[in-house]
Amino acid sequence: MLTFGDMTMELPTLPLEYEPSDQEAYMSPLHLAYFQRELLKWKQSLIDQSDQTLQSLAKEAINTAEAADRASLETNKAFELRTRDRARKLIGKIDRALQRIEEGAYGYCEETGNEIGLARLKARPIATMTIEVQEVHERDEKLRRV
Repeated sequence: MLTFGDMTMELPTLPLEYEPSDQEAYMSPLHLAYFQRELLKWKQSLIDQSDQTLQSLAKEAINTAEAADRASLETNKAFELRTRDRARKLIGKIDRALQRIEEGAYGYCEETGNEIGLARLKARPIATMTIEVQEVHERDEKLRRV
């Protein structure tokens, strides 16, 4: 269910092989349903991977006499936990993208209001800015680090 001001709209059911096209109106109900489906699949995949990581960490025992083996195990655990933390942050971004779909703001640059574009959204469905605006942000960030 999507809300646009006073209007409420149900997203259509998509054919399994549907791909958004530039021939359709930008962010049409089909586009929104497609990106919602893709974001939900991505989120579920991250949750599944996180569950597998937790199960793996629970099974591993550190009761080994070899210091090198213990160090290797600890390094692997630290890596898995960092990966899990990145997935947690990514899930937050996915949730925000899903919220933008519900609000009718998805697909439009947060700064300029311009269309982000289907190609960019297919490549990075959590994008919030056009490529041009994103590049400016990245350049500014590099300058601040120096």
